[in-house]
Amino acid sequence: MTNALPRILTVAPSPRGWPTVGIDWSDGSSSSVNLGGWIKTGGPILAPLMDPKTFFEVQVGYGGTSLFWEDPDGDLAIDAIHLRKLYEEQQGMTTAQLVNWQAEIGLSNQEAAEFLGIGLSTWNGYKAGATIPATVGMVCRAALRDPILMQAHYRPRKPGRPSQVVTAGSQP
Repeated sequence: MTNALPRILTVAPSPRGWPTVGIDWSDGSSSSVNLGGWIKTGGPILAPLMDPKTFFEVQVGYGGTSLFWEDPDGDLAIDAIHLRKLYEEQQGMTTAQLVNWQAEIGLSNQEAAEFLGIGLSTWNGYKAGATIPATVGMVCRAALRDPILMQAHYRPRKPGRPSQVVTAGSQP
């Protein structure tokens, strides 16, 4: 199965102001995307977009495949796939997404809580519908994309009760 490539129908300044744009997509959805992080980490090439006047002169590129500023063939552009990914990352994680993440990654409740550095009761609260902090959503999404993150920080639990720890000078 292949996903259709996102296409941009229209772009407009967002009511939220600089550095956010409103996008109407060809699939009928709309989104508001904050491009501040993209601009700030883009170095000198994207520096002109720090000026709100320049930023809001944004236009849709050929076939809805990008947004561009100034010259459709210039460096001041972002492709529709990148734009959609930024939007998706800016959305909060829902309870359903968290439950799906846990199933996909294959962690127990205790393992998931430990992986995220939170208590089991906090984890269970998120699964019951409590607001999931943005940082938890970021870590969960990153763990799906980057297997090294999981391999480095996941500590599998042994089934059953913990065994008694024997230290020097103690009896088992």
